[in-house]
Amino acid sequence: MVPVIAKLGVKEGKMDEAVKMVKELVAEVAKEEGTLIYKFCKDPKNPNVLVVVELYTDQAALKAHSSTPHFKEFFGKFSTVMAGAPEIMILEEVASK
Repeated sequence: MVPVIAKLGVKEGKMDEAVKMVKELVAEVAKEEGTLIYKFCKDPKNPNVLVVVELYTDQAALKAHSSTPHFKEFFGKFSTVMAGAPEIMILEEVASK
């Protein structure tokens, strides 16, 4: 398994627009083989940050996700509301149940 946490800053006043874009992306990601979890969350301590919790079956699934047309299109659109560069952490699983 390949867990990923991504933090996306959103420009002041643009969260509603960002969430609309996110919902469109999530609908497409749900169709991806190998993507087990893909959840967008709001950071309650920072209302201008979205946190993405992701889990892939393997590195190939992560690579496939990142190269899909809908993912590339999303980031093209999302760049208009994004504040700064995304912070992406690709993690290594050490234990699970």
